[in-house]
Formats: sequence, C-alpha cells, structure tokens
Amino acid sequence: MSKKTPGHFKLAVVCIALISPSLVAQRAPSSFTVEQIKSYPFPNDLTTAASGSRIAWALNERGLRNIWVAEGPAFTARRLTNYTTDDGQELTSVSISRDGKYVVYVRGGDHGSNWDASVPVNPTENPSGYKVEVWSAPFDGGAPKALAEGGEPAISPRGDRVAFTKNHEIWISPIDGSTAAKKLFSLRGQLGDLAWSPDGARLAFVADRGDHSWIGVFANDSTPITWLSPTSSRDFSPRWSPDGKRIAFVRLPGTGGVPDSILKQRNTPWSIWSAEATSGGAHELWESPKTLRGSYPETQGEANLHWAANDRIVFLSDMDGWPHLYSISGNGGAPLLLTPGSYMAEYIQLSPDGRWLVFAGNTGPDSNDIDRRHVVRVAVDRAKPQVMTPGVGLEWTPFVTGDGQSITFIGATAQKPPVPAVMPMNGGSVKWIGADRIPSDFPAAALVTPRKVVFKSSDGLTLHGQIFERPMASSAKRPAIIFVHGGPPRQMLLGWHYSDYYSNAYAENQYLASLGFVVLSVNYRLGIGYGHDFNNPPASGPQGAAEYLDIKAGADYLRSVPGIDPSRIGIYGGSYGGFLTAMALAKNSDLFAAGVDIHGVHDWTTDNPRPKREGYEQAPDADRALAVAFHSSPVAYVSGWKSPVLLIHGDDDRNVHFGQTVDLVRRLSAAGIPFEEMIIPDDTHHFMRHANSVKVDSGVAEFLSRKLRVGQGR
Repeated sequence: MSKKTPGHFKLAVVCIALISPSLVAQRAPSSFTVEQIKSYPFPNDLTTAASGSRIAWALNERGLRNIWVAEGPAFTARRLTNYTTDDGQELTSVSISRDGKYVVYVRGGDHGSNWDASVPVNPTENPSGYKVEVWSAPFDGGAPKALAEGGEPAISPRGDRVAFTKNHEIWISPIDGSTAAKKLFSLRGQLGDLAWSPDGARLAFVADRGDHSWIGVFANDSTPITWLSPTSSRDFSPRWSPDGKRIAFVRLPGTGGVPDSILKQRNTPWSIWSAEATSGGAHELWESPKTLRGSYPETQGEANLHWAANDRIVFLSDMDGWPHLYSISGNGGAPLLLTPGSYMAEYIQLSPDGRWLVFAGNTGPDSNDIDRRHVVRVAVDRAKPQVMTPGVGLEWTPFVTGDGQSITFIGATAQKPPVPAVMPMNGGSVKWIGADRIPSDFPAAALVTPRKVVFKSSDGLTLHGQIFERPMASSAKRPAIIFVHGGPPRQMLLGWHYSDYYSNAYAENQYLASLGFVVLSVNYRLGIGYGHDFNNPPASGPQGAAEYLDIKAGADYLRSVPGIDPSRIGIYGGSYGGFLTAMALAKNSDLFAAGVDIHGVHDWTTDNPRPKREGYEQAPDADRALAVAFHSSPVAYVSGWKSPVLLIHGDDDRNVHFGQTVDLVRRLSAAGIPFEEMIIPDDTHHFMRHANSVKVDSGVAEFLSRKLRVGQGR
C-alpha cells in the first residue's frame, strides 16, 4: 500500500489545491523553500553490464527523467537520453546488454502499483496520451528507439534480442529495433518472469494460470514447450545453472483447500526444486521449516533465488528470525547460513562470476546501523560477510561490475541526497558519480541530522524512531508532528531513503523541522529492519490494528519531551501511514490536534485485503473476521473524531482505491468534522509529476503550520 474549517462544520470544505508554496514560508521562518528541498535528483534502477565496467541508471531531476551511464576506470557520468518534460513517465527495468553496447529500459506506467502497473499514466492530461514501451539506446550515444509497447524486458546473453511481455504474452525484438517486434509463441495464462539460458539459445518463463503456475522452456519455433514437472502447485523464479543444463525454481502450494481461520497466523510453506532443462524432470532440493518464521519471505526480492558458482544455490529465508542468506548444494542438503547476526539482507545481487553476493544490510560497527543501510559482500559458500561501507552514511542497491573490479551502489547521508558511487571490489575509497547534478541551491548545510530514539509501546514492544529537531533560541514550547510511513513493510532511516516515495517523506520531515516543528518518524510493528517477528506481529492490520498502539506510544513519547507543547501534536502519513493517521484522529483526537491523511485506507471491509465469502464452505471465523476488520478501520471510530484533517488523494491511485477517500469525506461531512481536501486529478499513488509532489508537500506543511500555529507559543 502506499492510501472543514473551524466554525460551522456541515459541508464546510476548503479546497487548497491551488495554494502557492510561497505561502508556507509566510507562516514561519525557514532557511529554505519546498522547491529547494525537493530539487534533489533521485537515482534509481542502477545496473551493470555482465562484462566490462559499464553501468547505467535512471535519474529523476525535478520530474525530468533520463537514463545516465558511466564506464570505468573514470566513471564519468553521461546523460544518454533527453526527456525534457515533467510528464510523469517513469523509467524502470534498466539493463545493459552483456557486451555493453545497448541500454534497455521501460518508459511509462506505474510499476510500484498494486494493479494496472503497465497501464499508461497521464497526469498532464495530454490529449494524445502516453504508452508504456520498451526502449533501447546505444551505450556510446545515439537516439533511443522504441522497440514496442510492453514491459519486463530481458536481454539475450548474445546481446542481439530483447524478450519482453505485452498483454501477458511474450514478444521479442532485435535490440536495435531494426525490424518490428513479434509475438514469440501463443500459450494460455499470464506469461512473465523471463530468464534466458546462459548461451541465449532458450528462454524460461512462468505461465500463471490463476490457481497454479508452471515454468516452461522455449527453444525455437519447431520445438514444443518443455514444462518443468507440471503439477497443481505454483512454480516461479526460474534460475539457470551456469552450464545451462538445469533450472532451479520456487514451488508453493496451489490455491484452495478447506477454508482455514482468517484471524490466526499460519505458515506459508515453500520449497526449492531443480529440473533438467531438456526433459523437465525435477526433484526437491530443500523444503522450508513448517513454522511461522519458515514461511515464504516477503521482503524485497522475496526468495532472492540465485544459482551461483561452485554449484551453490542461494536463497533468502527468515527461518532463524531474520531475513538471512543461505546456500545449498545444487544436489540439495543442509543449508549454510551465510549472514549470521541480527540484521536483514535486501537488494541482493550475485556477482557476474557467481562467487559473491552483495547486498544492502542494516548492520555495521555502530549501534545506530540498525537504522541505516550499508553495502555488504559475502562469498556464496562461506559465512564471512564483510561490511564494505561502514560509517554514518547509507548505501544500497549494490552491483559488482562485469570485470569484477568494482562495486557500484547508490549512497547518501543525512544531508547529502542519493548519488551513484563506485568503489574497489576489495574495499577502498569511494568515488561519487554525478554529484554535480545536485543543484547549487540545494540546502544541504541547513538540514538537521536525525537522531535515533527508542521507546516502548503500551504492550511492551520496543520501537525505534528518528527525531528531526532544529535548535531554537526561544524557550517557548514547540509543536510536534508524528510521521507515519506506509507499506507497511518499510523502515525509515537516519538519512535519505532508498525509495523515491520515502526520500520525499524525508525531505518533507526536514522541511517541517526547518519551520520549527519537532518531527518524530515512528518505525511501528509490521515494518522491516527489526526481525521476522516485528515484521509479522499478531492482531495487526485488518486483524486488530495492534500497530496503532505504536503510533499512540509515539504521541505519549513526544508529550514527555521537555520543550514540546502537548496540545500541539499533529500527525501525517501516506498510504498505510494515511490509514494510521486516520486511526489516530478518529481514536485519539485528544492527543492529535490535527492531521494530514494522504491516500489512506479507511475501511478494511471494502478494500483488499479483506475477508471474503466465496463458495459454500466458509472459514470458521468468517463473520468474526469481518467484524474485526471493521473495528480495525478508522470509519468505526468517526464518532470520536474531533480534530481537523486534510485529505490528499490522486484519483488514478493504483495502490489504494480513490473511493476510500470519497467514502470518508461523506462520513466526516455527516458527522460535522472539519476537513479539507486536496485532490490531484489523473495522478497515481506515487505522484508521478514533480509539480504535483511539490504541491502535496506544500499543502501538508501549510495545513499543519496553520492548524498547529508553528512559530507561536501557547
């Protein structure tokens, strides 16, 4: 997920969508503007070629998204494309051909969405509309070329062709676009998860047929598809052995069975299998423990399956309580824990030679590293992980270059926004790439360093948070704000974030601190970074909303801090953070004086995930689960809602239905609760246009400043 003015409350709605950001600065002194703090360039989709030292990434500069490249040993940044409009067309799936000659990417869509990811986005209301297309561009320079509408591109190791999906079918095109793309074959199901054999002669794929899915191998037009041990299970994540003879994959049970309890936690079993690529015969290599911790992992990359060198198969599992990396023999056997310790691994990549794994981990020599990310490397067959980038910075999405000489990644600090970087494979000095793209008036020197705080929820759970606070000369008590992240499997950090959505939140928290607020970002239960049990608590979400206890604990913590005015504590958040913001205002308007709810879920019984009645048989607790879901929703507590709220939502939201806000508006209006609206036409959950993102951030700051009287005493 990412979902009235004082006086007479009936239908007293104020639209502030056209408020100028400059008005915010008039409320209280600040050393920089919303436009300045939002001017940071954001790099994403960093990648490398499988040979040589070429790297590429996408860069969003105030909504102007382009592909950039660099090559060792100098690694001088160079812009490869020339898109010049803030039109909301994202760049994703960036990849480089093995020979380094071409960069392939997808332009358009909203690939962070829960549905309609490949449907075009049109936040500029362009009468001609936009397409979601696969593009290629020569690495050495030259005009990019649209290969076809589609997504999920996979470049052949031979470097001559690109397979991709279009309308859930598999298509193929010459990488240079010299001839038109064509459909590769016809099959039932939603086809995807493409994986070329090491020699580029065959293509493995997944055919999702709803309640089951199979892995197939396509060789040529005259050879039938080879299915890998087809059963009623759900098979996915095909990974070729280095010699191209076998394919490892993940197997989960198919859907169905006797309806079980909705409210109880239960294991999601999974296993790793190996199949002969030519015959399709398969056997099980490893089966997960039948425990809650042994369930199929849900962190970034999920199983993170790789077939590495020395016939080792690598995967991620929470079976010991943390998202850790393991490896097993290609013939099966006991798994070897590669990353022992109380930390998680995410954004995991295998080196081109198959000998090393590099990943982002919240570990290091500093006790605060649990709230950071650092680049870690570990051999695929030895439990000796090494933190490559210790310190007070944050580093993520590492790759090993094709020549094996360097690790490239994206890094930031509390003040410096994200920038690509490169360092020697065995450690050494870091070279920052393209740091000159940070605007000269970006207010780095004016940003505060957030500090880690630890406090307890009312049921005794230990919580982490970050405080943003600017030293003030005045002794007057200050207003405070709780920020609630979305997801919920996210973790806010002690610096700029690796997600563009949460980098925006970090920038907003810095701006609010500059206005005179004390801002507390709460890492509540359901989030990542603190182990499996914290990430998977009982009685949470629509099954009890226990995580709200953590938000209330944040307010109690702020009320105990000297210098904070307990009558002027506000709250804001987006998506799941919007849900918890609405819960806070509905259940505890006595603690929260005002709030901003950005595309939040307000009724768990009308949006996914929701208890469903299907077929004759019902879960034994179906009725109770529906009641619990309703009473885990803000709409159940509207009668206690007193504090003013600003509701923000884009009406092309593909993560939280816009109807969640439409429904809440009707309820608030009927109850006479003061609310204001900012509706963003034709933009999505992620506010794809930079101009819309600035408008939203400005609206948040203006509303909270006005309602909490920032810069004023009691």
